[in-house]
Amino acid sequence: MLAQPMESKRLKLATHLFGSASAVAGILDIIWGEFEAAHQSIRGLGDHVPGEVFLAYLAAALLIAGGAGVLFRRTTRAGAIALGIVYLAFALFWLPRFYTAPHVLGFRFPVIIGLIAEVFMQLILVVAAAILYFSTPKVILISRWTFGLAAISFGLVHLTNVAAAARMIPPWMPLTPGFWVVLTGIAFALAGLAILARVLDLLAARLLALMLLLFDVLVLVRLPLASPHDHVAWGANAYNLAAAGAVWIFAETIARWRSDPRSLSPD
Repeated sequence: MLAQPMESKRLKLATHLFGSASAVAGILDIIWGEFEAAHQSIRGLGDHVPGEVFLAYLAAALLIAGGAGVLFRRTTRAGAIALGIVYLAFALFWLPRFYTAPHVLGFRFPVIIGLIAEVFMQLILVVAAAILYFSTPKVILISRWTFGLAAISFGLVHLTNVAAAARMIPPWMPLTPGFWVVLTGIAFALAGLAILARVLDLLAARLLALMLLLFDVLVLVRLPLASPHDHVAWGANAYNLAAAGAVWIFAETIARWRSDPRSLSPD
């Protein structure tokens, strides 16, 4: 009888992490007066997008309102709609690059898988918002495939771009940077496979969320300290925390559904 309250508490914490990080991302966009280039890549639509500054402020408002909205029970669904819309837009920003990037960089597997991973980086946030809005078995099925394929794509990015990813590893960490890139790449892929196969999927999802949180503590938190005026340095932390919250929401929704299938509405 104590499992359900504990699972609800964990889901609430996951939702607060997701919402708070999303709101912070919006605040950062307002401070800089622009989209954050690495995770809100509107330049995929072109170098000169009409009304880009206005759109950046609009997206920031949705992030702040949506992030704050999901923190409270009465406004969770409205907040989820706002976040779902803005993160879906960020995912769509990447689609033109499937045409332009291969022309510039060549039609190579690392290029294509990198673009797929960028889209999935936003889709996991869209799906987390959908879980908060719908909470139905159908959404859980879609979420499983989204988070599973996303984790696999993240792993493939690590494994096909070891040298580039290794530059992110702090110099104080033991062993070689390449070791950590390969290790985390394998961890991503195994987590994705576990989620898709429903074999230790709850554990895999929780460990995946934990790994993302560790990325922030060990790798990303130092970026704003080194470059305090860099929007991307701050935005990377906000995105990563939102992603960790999204994965955690998925994990705790699985846990809640398994302990009480009636907790999810059928439609």
